[in-house]
Amino acid sequence: MKKILLFISVIALTGSLLSKEGMWVPIFLEGALMDDMNTMGLHLSAEDIYSVNSSSLKDAVVRFGGGCTAEIISSNGLLLTNHHCGYSTIQAHSSLENDYLTNGFWAADHASELKNPGLEVTIIKRIEDVTDLVLEGLTELEERDSTVKANIARITRERSKDGKYEASIKPFYGGNQFILFIAETFKDIRLVGAPPSSIGKYGFDTDNWVWPRHTGDFSMFRIYAGKDNKPSPPSDENVPYKPAHHLPISLKGYNEGDFTMVYGFPYRTEE
Repeated sequence: MKKILLFISVIALTGSLLSKEGMWVPIFLEGALMDDMNTMGLHLSAEDIYSVNSSSLKDAVVRFGGGCTAEIISSNGLLLTNHHCGYSTIQAHSSLENDYLTNGFWAADHASELKNPGLEVTIIKRIEDVTDLVLEGLTELEERDSTVKANIARITRERSKDGKYEASIKPFYGGNQFILFIAETFKDIRLVGAPPSSIGKYGFDTDNWVWPRHTGDFSMFRIYAGKDNKPSPPSDENVPYKPAHHLPISLKGYNEGDFTMVYGFPYRTEE
């Protein structure tokens, strides 16, 4: 399972400080698994996390660039992602006169936000188990690869709705399960702010894999869309995207033993 898969990863500490963990595709959270998570301290329902008919976390957690995870944190499409995920973009805007990598960058208003040709953000609209459809018509094991490829091509073509959405099917568990992802990709993404590299890159990879961290590893971008709120090529006519859901910011802090859940796009996993 690589790159564009959307996952829930749970690391929970119970009252007895016993840790439990796992990783799941969001559509498989209903039932005993969700009951366990609620018992551990999660205050959300499965519908709050993933819903087709209502806004949910899936609408706020997005894929940034080629494989990073980002979060929409405002009703005007403001994105939060890692500093290293935005590093090449920040570097591309830097010069001897304006060394944004060294000194940081903050846009004073929307007009000051910097365009980034080629940078994309993908938002998952729907996830579906299509295993039965992919394996439909399979009669001989020798014909498996050709049958599966033909079925995947047909399903993705049908589900893309003439290019309105992007459809992709990914194999799980050695090709024994197939999951369909329907998505929209926005191509007008602008740099809003980033701390100096002395903060954002402090510790680099050494610090990236330990906890607690001492790094301000973040950068901020904004999604722009056409006036119909749909993906549009980069243009001065575009406006800040209005998401179906954005993550509210809490200043309450946290307590030892609080439930922890990570929702995003792992580069690869064998969980």
